[in-house]
Amino acid sequence: MKTSGCRPLATDIAAFWHRATALLAAFALLLGGCAAVGPNYTAPEPAAPATWQGAAAARVAVSPAKPVELASWWRRLDDPALAELIDQALQTSLDLRSARARLREARARRALAGANRFPTVTSSGAASISKNGTETGTGNTRERYSAGFDASWEPDVFGSARRGEEAAQADLESTEANLYATQVSLVAEVALNYVELRAYQDRLAIAQANVASQAETLQLAQWRAQAGLVSALDVEQARSNLAQTRAQIPTLETGATEAQHRLEILLGQSPGALTGRLSDPTGIPRVPARVTVSIPADTLRQRPDVRAAERQLAAETARVGVAEAARYPSFNLSGSLGLEALSLGGLAGAGALARGVAGSIAAPIFDAGRIRQQIEIQTAVQEQAFIAYQSTVLNALAEVENTLAALANTRERQRNLIEAVQAARSAATLARQRYSSGIIDFQTVLDTERSVLNLEDNLKSSQAEHISALIRLYKALGGGWSASAANVATSAQGNRP
Repeated sequence: MKTSGCRPLATDIAAFWHRATALLAAFALLLGGCAAVGPNYTAPEPAAPATWQGAAAARVAVSPAKPVELASWWRRLDDPALAELIDQALQTSLDLRSARARLREARARRALAGANRFPTVTSSGAASISKNGTETGTGNTRERYSAGFDASWEPDVFGSARRGEEAAQADLESTEANLYATQVSLVAEVALNYVELRAYQDRLAIAQANVASQAETLQLAQWRAQAGLVSALDVEQARSNLAQTRAQIPTLETGATEAQHRLEILLGQSPGALTGRLSDPTGIPRVPARVTVSIPADTLRQRPDVRAAERQLAAETARVGVAEAARYPSFNLSGSLGLEALSLGGLAGAGALARGVAGSIAAPIFDAGRIRQQIEIQTAVQEQAFIAYQSTVLNALAEVENTLAALANTRERQRNLIEAVQAARSAATLARQRYSSGIIDFQTVLDTERSVLNLEDNLKSSQAEHISALIRLYKALGGGWSASAANVATSAQGNRP
């Protein structure tokens, strides 16, 4: 009896499923025959110059980009401590961790947008037992059981969901590019703060060496005063000069400490964590003898901020289509298939089958211009995204030119300061000798010693500015990441549990 009862039920379910899938297929054909409304996106071609105007003055070679070299440009500075710090920052930076979390969010939003194009199927089951009172009813007990599936689908006839998925994909790619832009900035900031720390350490050593030299000058003045050759004025002037130089040391120590703390924050560590590693001065990294930069067109392709702005433009263009799709009718198809019975055993009977299919259509007739204004809003947002993209391109080109000019000017300044320091040191030595012989007054000695200190300090600052200009140049070129390494990292993140 049970077997014969189940066969008609299975036949009814199969017949209903056949009719439902036929209706779904008809809607699918309708969907396939309609194109998504709204503008189709075409990536703009930025106008880039053939070469850099400042390349010749900066004495750099211009050639097609080599992403592998740009990806790890800091290794060309031949500073193991710097390379170690950057490698660590790429693993532990809080900014990068936050950017990776935003990327995971964008991936989930992209998957959610894709899921909106497919039907939703839910299952349900229910059981109820009720008994009427004898005063108002028969006092009988009633049972009701049901189980089944419900499905609903809104066919994307005019492409609203497809444009939404397109926008979500572009948002994902923009977020990914912003992650790489964060990496580019992180690498440059670690290098710049490292150079600043080493510069403070070198300037501190210069100040301490000048303290020792000026202490000898003070002693010389004291000897000559004791011999009655000069007045006490020379001694007091020498003591004042020495105290002024000593007063610079705490300021330099503070600068070095602050630069170290900034490095530790970039590495996601607490203040003081790098004291042991960076306490030994190793000097400022030197600019390589040969520097090569990519051509402007390659630079625009390499820079992740330009890529992020372009992808944001693509997303806003797709959202224009989402807004325009609201002007067209929307369709909805729903169906249910289940079993209903007054007893638990009755669910297996042929008469327990309950099914239904429904379709609906809705179209806007009057909305006081809301849809039209929403389209206008999104079109304006798209225009803003295009302007932002153009601005990003111009800023990228200007940033490279500015860093090339800084590289050339700091090189020239450094060359002149080297010559000035050599002359000042010779003048200070001669002045001290002539003063000890009584040929010149003490003011000349003071002037030459102050000149040596200032020029040596300026020279060290100039060396730091020169290498910092190179670091900013690599940042402006989009150095610090490569597409191949990024693909590997993205796959690893995507496979993470």
